[in-house]
Amino acid sequence: MQFTIKKEDILHVLQKIQGLTGRSTNLEITRNVLVKASGDGITVTATDLETGFEGSYPAVVEEEGVIAIHSRKFYEIVRDFPSEQIHLEELDNRWVEIGNEAVQYKIVCANPDDFPETFFAEDIPSFAIESMALKKMIEKTLMIASDPNDSRAHMSSTFLEKIFDEQVNKIRLVSTDGSRLALAEYIMDKESPMPPESEVLIPKKELGEVVKFLDSEDMVKVGIEDNRLVIKKDNETIIVRLVEGEFPAYQSILNPETKHIFKVNREKFLMMLKRMSILSSQDYKAAMFSFEDKRLRVTTTNPDIGESTEEIEIEFEGEPLEISFNPKFFIESLNAIEDDKITAKIADQNRPCLVEGENDRTFLSAIMPMRP
Repeated sequence: MQFTIKKEDILHVLQKIQGLTGRSTNLEITRNVLVKASGDGITVTATDLETGFEGSYPAVVEEEGVIAIHSRKFYEIVRDFPSEQIHLEELDNRWVEIGNEAVQYKIVCANPDDFPETFFAEDIPSFAIESMALKKMIEKTLMIASDPNDSRAHMSSTFLEKIFDEQVNKIRLVSTDGSRLALAEYIMDKESPMPPESEVLIPKKELGEVVKFLDSEDMVKVGIEDNRLVIKKDNETIIVRLVEGEFPAYQSILNPETKHIFKVNREKFLMMLKRMSILSSQDYKAAMFSFEDKRLRVTTTNPDIGESTEEIEIEFEGEPLEISFNPKFFIESLNAIEDDKITAKIADQNRPCLVEGENDRTFLSAIMPMRP
């Protein structure tokens, strides 16, 4: 095998796949990246056995072939290479020479036949979505991280479902940790095909890797087949093995009997909560939220450190109310909202507070109260 490639055409992909090839698996070969040269380009394949990636990039191919080269070392060589053209040539006994006239590396490679087979179906039912829109949906639901000590499928996964409505079709992502819930939606074109499966669980850890490849304004195609999520760009494909299990019924919390509603400037509320969270700790996370007339007062008390109180002007409907929340949960929710003003709805001290943008209803966060 022998080819020459531009540094800029391969560096970005080698950087992104480090999260996959850097993971420990029961196969040492997964620390390598499979590089196949043929025609007028190369194909790069990486996997951690749960998530797979394949991408095609232009190159001047002088001799076709395939190698399995250590991903981290290959990335570091390309990253720090002093010129824009990089030549790679396979030598005897699975050695590879990388370089140009001035710089040369000789690297021993693994047997490409040992690389695990990875499923990359060409034609599967799929729907189109803006790459950046999908990225935002994933990031907004991944704000609720998974607990490595919790083995329940719905806690370590994000729930994807399609919503059919008389007026619009939606794709929805939902994530929870038991104390809060994050929901993000994408409104589909009425004529767009929808995925055949209506409900699947996608591992949060793997979605964190998917986000790295959603970095353009282009459209991507999303499909589900053989218990795998498939995301295709023009020259790149990501596959994720889905999780078996059920997501808890959550729809009942979306339209509660609301007794208290408040609206407030998102940025002012966010900065207030950041100041109030300064005194919080692992043992003292709660803050008291006191609503009355057009004022919200937040009080944080930590016996080990001290206490703080701050008031802010809000629009408020309902009877006076005192209720405890974890300010961190509000902070993370507000960071996911893009509107200047937020709307929050509270039924009572035992049910979640629903937070969303005043105008953009494609994201919603539900936050459970805490015991004072």
